[in-house]
Amino acid sequence: MSDLKKEATSLHTAASGLRGTGHHTAKPLQEGSSTGRAAGVPREKATMTRSVDRTKSLEQLDGERWGEPPADATSLVRTVHEWRRRPIGSLEPHELARLIGQDVGLPWLLPLAVDVLRQEAEEQAAGGFLDGDLLYAVVTRGPGVWERQPELGREMRDVVVMLTDVSRYAKKEIDAFLASLPDGV
Repeated sequence: MSDLKKEATSLHTAASGLRGTGHHTAKPLQEGSSTGRAAGVPREKATMTRSVDRTKSLEQLDGERWGEPPADATSLVRTVHEWRRRPIGSLEPHELARLIGQDVGLPWLLPLAVDVLRQEAEEQAAGGFLDGDLLYAVVTRGPGVWERQPELGREMRDVVVMLTDVSRYAKKEIDAFLASLPDGV
């Protein structure tokens, strides 16, 4: 088993264990915002919110306290636990990519990631850098994510069409993302 697969399995196991303790239940936010989903927790039909308080952590936003990771947790599990306690506005693109890739905090992190990618796409035209890991994490989210938040899907579609220099691997994922968008997005 690859190290990445082991890390994902460990995170899934840790999240599943937390579910059993009652500390891993999703709670809706106020004013029509939604709940998050951690790895191993069934996908919800929640919508994402564009008005995100970047000074709050995922724990504060989703109302879930994961507590300390198990003593034998992998570095990925320990890191995800740590990042969930930090204000989301302080997360770097590579941290957003890892959390999004694990389906952690999507209602709050995807809008931030789309904003980062939009800025990077604009800067890329002037010779700037594009975070390929963040792009990959976002465009590989399932179609249900974009069905629940079509406006965000449209924004991401607009971002990817602005990109001028992507690898053939990224192009393949972008094409799959575009093809998976629901009608009207």
